[in-house]
Amino acid sequence: MLKIALDAGHGGKNSTPGKRSPDGEYEWNFNNNVLLSFTKEIKKYVNVEILRVDDASGKTDVPLKKRAADANHWGADIYLSFHHNANTGVWGTWTGTEIFVHPNSSARTHSIAHDIQRALVTAYNLKARGVKSANFQVLRETNMPAILIEGGFMDSLIDIKKLRDDAVLSKVGIAVAQVIVRLEKLKKQKEPALNKNDGIDSNIGSIEENNRKEYISSLKILRFGDTGIEVKELQTDLNIANFKLREQADGIFGPDTLQALIRFQSIHTPQEVDGIFGPKTREALTNVINS
Repeated sequence: MLKIALDAGHGGKNSTPGKRSPDGEYEWNFNNNVLLSFTKEIKKYVNVEILRVDDASGKTDVPLKKRAADANHWGADIYLSFHHNANTGVWGTWTGTEIFVHPNSSARTHSIAHDIQRALVTAYNLKARGVKSANFQVLRETNMPAILIEGGFMDSLIDIKKLRDDAVLSKVGIAVAQVIVRLEKLKKQKEPALNKNDGIDSNIGSIEENNRKEYISSLKILRFGDTGIEVKELQTDLNIANFKLREQADGIFGPDTLQALIRFQSIHTPQEVDGIFGPKTREALTNVINS
């Protein structure tokens, strides 16, 4: 089992100084989009577990010491910290992606870092600034290969165009995941069969209660970026449960659906606030609607 610890850089959107673009866009939003895309891609493979050691809602900034301690206690095999860079805080023309590892990191860590750097350059189509050493706390205090990713500059007139493009950020997450897939020789899992015309409301009542959780677990897990009738059903159910979406129930798992789902999870599944519509959250949402 490969265990990957993740964070989306700096949380606490309203309290962390210097972590915004000159136009006020929060770094965490860029970071989180890449992390969610990474998670969606890596979850397509067997024998992988993910632990977010930051606040998945972005509301608070989990102390770096705690992040490292949580990853160590969990026994993570790899630690990835997703960030986006800043230079002066005012618009300029500096550009590029870079990777940081600890000065005393292993040869394996450097190998992973160089592979990720090459993937970043392709995915962002930005200049390569290389793999660098730094005594950052999450690199210093973790017991496993730890990589800190800086995916372009928020205060660059060049790079910001990439950061504002959700398709680019999604591509980056997939590219980083594929590096891990290749290095760890992961095998893809088989998707459970599901009739797209069947919704959970029309099926759940015909299944015996002792098989209910097994049925729910077999349904497709939905994540940021997914599309289709299952997403539209999720959006409709969130509206019914009074976690209203500003956007229409259009079958596209976009930022508004993500935030509505996180709000639901923070109340009904506080042990699982990850923005992913999996079995536990599906069970909770079904119970709320049925009650």
